[in-house]
Amino acid sequence: MSKTRFAATLLDYLRKAQESKIEKEKTVYRQAIVKRVSILDLKGNIVVIAEKPKAAKKIYEALSYLGYGKVYRYSNIPYWVIKKGVLTITITPAAGHLFGLDTDERGYPVFTYVWKPLYMIEKDASHTRKFIELLRKICSNGDYYINACDYDIEGSVIGFMVIKNFGDVNKCYRAKFSSLTKTELRQAFNNLTSLDWNMVEAGLCRHELDWIWGINVSRALMDSVYSVSGKRIVLSAGRVQTPTLRYVVENNIARNLFIPLPQYTISVSILVGDMKYQLEYKGPLIETRRQAEYIRDKLRESRVLVVEDYREDVRKLNPPPPFNLGDLQEEAAKIYKFSPYKTQSIAEKLYLSAYISYPRTNSQKLPPTLDYRGILDNLAKIYQYNALVKTLLQETRGVLKPVQGPKEDPAHPAIYPTGIIPQKLSSDEQKIYDLIVRRFLAVFAPPARIAHKTIVLKPLTINGNISFQLTGQKIVYLGWLRYYYFHKPSEQGAPTLEVGEKVRILSVSIRRVFTKPPEKLSRIKILRWMESNNIGTEATRARIIELLFKRKYLKSTGGATEATSLGQGVIEVLTEYFSELTSVELTRKFENYLEEIRIMKRRREEVINEAKKTLLELLRRFDEKKKEVGLKLAWRLGIMDPPEKCLLCNREVYRENLCIYHFKALEALKEMYSEWRRREGVNWEQYVRELAKLKSTGKWVREVIKEIIMRKI
Repeated sequence: MSKTRFAATLLDYLRKAQESKIEKEKTVYRQAIVKRVSILDLKGNIVVIAEKPKAAKKIYEALSYLGYGKVYRYSNIPYWVIKKGVLTITITPAAGHLFGLDTDERGYPVFTYVWKPLYMIEKDASHTRKFIELLRKICSNGDYYINACDYDIEGSVIGFMVIKNFGDVNKCYRAKFSSLTKTELRQAFNNLTSLDWNMVEAGLCRHELDWIWGINVSRALMDSVYSVSGKRIVLSAGRVQTPTLRYVVENNIARNLFIPLPQYTISVSILVGDMKYQLEYKGPLIETRRQAEYIRDKLRESRVLVVEDYREDVRKLNPPPPFNLGDLQEEAAKIYKFSPYKTQSIAEKLYLSAYISYPRTNSQKLPPTLDYRGILDNLAKIYQYNALVKTLLQETRGVLKPVQGPKEDPAHPAIYPTGIIPQKLSSDEQKIYDLIVRRFLAVFAPPARIAHKTIVLKPLTINGNISFQLTGQKIVYLGWLRYYYFHKPSEQGAPTLEVGEKVRILSVSIRRVFTKPPEKLSRIKILRWMESNNIGTEATRARIIELLFKRKYLKSTGGATEATSLGQGVIEVLTEYFSELTSVELTRKFENYLEEIRIMKRRREEVINEAKKTLLELLRRFDEKKKEVGLKLAWRLGIMDPPEKCLLCNREVYRENLCIYHFKALEALKEMYSEWRRREGVNWEQYVRELAKLKSTGKWVREVIKEIIMRKI
């Protein structure tokens, strides 16, 4: 059959299947009873849908004890058949999402859409066609269907769409598991539940929200550019990606407009016996050199400090909780400089090989039903963990009670090693696996104990609350740090002193420091921001960040993540004219709606209707400003020149021959001059030349200073 004919036949098949099942599904959606059955209770042809071929193979290996099994291939895609009497189990893989939303309508707003095979929508999804052909063939002969895709809303949708289009959702069950070990898979298939409609509905709603948001706003942006330039430029916006991009843009703006302020601290070293110690200044902020010189001179005159407070204590340092995905991504970024997406991809590979549990989880808790001792005994068979496991069992006397974190996930526990011994891991895979194993060991270990000394010293000749501090610490008991050593505290010595004792000042100096700009962003900091604002999911956050790079909205500069001129331009326009589209609040509201669907407190239809209503109003306002929006975007894209260009860049003039950012930089320079003059006693020329030398001075401020020095401003 030709590709064109196959596509037409398939679409017709899907349409008829959808129409014939609509009434049946309405009945099923209302079911609230969760039936638990074993796969052995079923008769006839059972079709098991796995999310990917590797997962399908693991399921086959777990169920092969049931009867005679054999692997078959369709266009080089493996599927497995197990026969036992009147029972035939066919385990067939998907390739992740096989269906997506599409429309034949042009323009915007567009709210009419259908689910289609993904290869008909996306060019790079051509490989999914063979999977769809295979699943259609296998499902057509099914008596029962089991969704054995990952137990999250994405996996629920993947399996549901296959069964809905090629099988029968009224004869469907759900397999729930958190790892691909034989034990857990067998348990899952002996405790099948009815279809997880709540998860399916939440997943379908997320897809629909993302689609109607993305296609309408993206088309509106592209149409605005076309209306003024006649050029078709690909632009995109999204329900989650746009607020995330705005966060990066706002950070960039703050950094580029930053003007550091000078302040002072006093550096003092003391001599105790024959040991020299450096003290930390703990007094009030010293804003002027004159204040700093007064304190320095008084200390030099006195030559001694007196011990005002001396404390020794031993503090417990409790073990960290087991990993959820965000924690794992953060640790891998800190220790190995891995991007969140890379860490997630590696963790998913380890999961598909059954080496770790399901990684896309928010949970920091391990279930009491997990065989902790069995996992440890298996880990002990790996040479590098053998001694650690033995020590852990001695320290705990075999009583294995894990530290539990506050975060929970209704679907999966925290990430843990399954105990299956890995084979042929790459260097990067080994690093992630090692992090997970060591963290797992650490959660059972006792707290570390750290001996602390805190010494507060006061000058004799200065009134006020000026003081200096010396701290020391030493690890007296490693505890969990023996297993998870990546954050072992640095040890530093401190003398033993008594309150009232005088110590000799060895040296005193003034150190000028400067206020710091907002911190540079990294991929992991952006991901953590998304988490803290409850936008996106464990599965999607890292992917959204990478999408912003792919769209050329973000770039990496010297290890930091910054917005490109295009990314900044898109946010400028959307924030100025339609700030709701970039707001965290609106995105978070719909994320909360999705969670309410999952817990059956809200219906998908009402959420989609509210989203359509919101978008219609925003797009109506957009159309009123379409030309203004199009011009600004065309200027940012460099496909049209503004009537007047900024003296320092290609942006349009805002005021005084400067764009809005360079104008703001100039205004900030003028505003901060009086404070610099008060603190440093400098004139205008000295002020700008000082700022020009400082690396922390914002980029736009430095550019304005350069022109000031050249007498152009």
